[in-house]
Amino acid sequence: MDYKDYYKILGVERTADEKEIKRAYRQLALKYHPDKNPGDKNAEERFKEINEAHEVLGDQAKRAKFDQLGASYQAWERMGRRDGFDWSEWMSGAPGGVRVEVGDLGELFGGGFSDFFNTIFGGMGTQSQGFGSAAGARRRDVAQNITISLQEAYHGTSRTFERNGKRLEVTVPPGASTGTRVRVAGQGGSQRGQTGDLYLNVQVEPDPRFERTGDDLLCEVQADLYTAVLGGEVSVATLEGPVLLTIPAGSQSGQAFRLKGRGMPRLRSPQKHGDLYARLKVGIPRDLTEPERQLFQQLAELRRK
Repeated sequence: MDYKDYYKILGVERTADEKEIKRAYRQLALKYHPDKNPGDKNAEERFKEINEAHEVLGDQAKRAKFDQLGASYQAWERMGRRDGFDWSEWMSGAPGGVRVEVGDLGELFGGGFSDFFNTIFGGMGTQSQGFGSAAGARRRDVAQNITISLQEAYHGTSRTFERNGKRLEVTVPPGASTGTRVRVAGQGGSQRGQTGDLYLNVQVEPDPRFERTGDDLLCEVQADLYTAVLGGEVSVATLEGPVLLTIPAGSQSGQAFRLKGRGMPRLRSPQKHGDLYARLKVGIPRDLTEPERQLFQQLAELRRK
């Protein structure tokens, strides 16, 4: 099993404070987020790695344990790696502790933590789990994946679950994207008298009509040659129904038109929206009649003069 240097993954010094770690994490998570890199497996793996690093360095207990491990591992490296490193000493909580399974840690970021993380921190829970009394009682948080459509992400939606013998309806707010987590307090598992929380990991299905980047949407709009040349109106699909877009005379195929405020609502400010960009696709007429062909020929001759 390979050692992971979480400081290098986030690009921060070992002396970095909480604000520096959080700032580095946010910048990298934004850069490698799956919504910004659709279909890019390398970016997806990098995103998981960044989340794992923040899970450790953003938690004081895990960071302290990682720093102790790092010091021991570096000392072992300086000895020339003559014997295998004793990973077992560092498994589950404090050295010599007992491994405790705490929900499905792998699902918390939609893809799984590494073997390194699960071996070293498997008994320490996740950042959301918190620690109880001095006796070491821990809450047991539970994660569950849910899939929603882009239309549901736009308007907001709900899902019904059976939890702890109760029927539970959970609201997913407008503006959710893949990677959004919805916390339901007190609906997780129980351990040593403490009840954890339920976390819903949201996955938004692709919509064939739109490409999403953050809160902005991109779509294609068809226009015939005559509308593109002379100007006119075309219908554009939005998540609230079709709207008319005025196309100026002389518009070019591939040209994008911005429809302000027609994009996705912002997750924490749903009254604000991103924009919709309609990219023009001009259709070239086929199977011209002879009179039509002659008219195009006359036009071509006029343009050459």
